Amino acid sequence: MIQDFARVLREYIRKDMNNYADDLAAGVCKNFDEYQKLCGVIQGLAIAERYVIDLAEKVDKDE
Repeated sequence: MIQDFARVLREYIRKDMNNYADDLAAGVCKNFDEYQKLCGVIQGLAIAERYVIDLAEKVDKDE
């Protein structure tokens, strides 16, 4: 159950992260402040994804 939840959550996070990275590569940022904010969003999603992966691995190990 938790594995399915973690998998789906990770897919959502990865999809968002890829979309934001695509926006960044396409040059949607109008200035450096927007660029920094978008980079921060991508970084935050990467950290969240890592937490989900670590949690799923811990649950597997404990079971």
